[in-house]
Amino acid sequence: MAPAAASGGSSLPSGFAVFTTFPDLLFILEFVFGGLVWILIASSLVPIPLIQGWVMFVSVFCFVATTALLVLYMTGAHSGDTSWVTLDAAYHSVASLFYLSASVLEALATIFMRNGFTYKHYHENISAVVFSYVATLLYVTHAVFSLIRWKSS
Repeated sequence: MAPAAASGGSSLPSGFAVFTTFPDLLFILEFVFGGLVWILIASSLVPIPLIQGWVMFVSVFCFVATTALLVLYMTGAHSGDTSWVTLDAAYHSVASLFYLSASVLEALATIFMRNGFTYKHYHENISAVVFSYVATLLYVTHAVFSLIRWKSS
């Protein structure tokens, strides 16, 4: 098996090259939209606290883990090791599933709060659902390209 650096760009970037490669460029958008979901869920009311707790856990966990991975990639902590490609693919696959479940549950909670809640809280939750689905799409896209990179490494 060829080393990752010799297999046609299947290795992880280091330094500011993270901002120039396609799947890794999505870190910034995942960071932004995940932060928006976190902020909107923290400031809104949800009729079922268990749902809000799961959505909050997913948004905070993915925000912190994405930030940590971005910092580790920028510092070059992976040193070109192919096990980091596996970690990247696994993390983004799990984050995709987490965000999909959180998005569906948040949409369900928002449907339940159509009646009986203020206009402001209802629209905050609608915004949270939209940004959550955007974050889901970003994580799924990153997971697909990370799995392609993993397969070629």
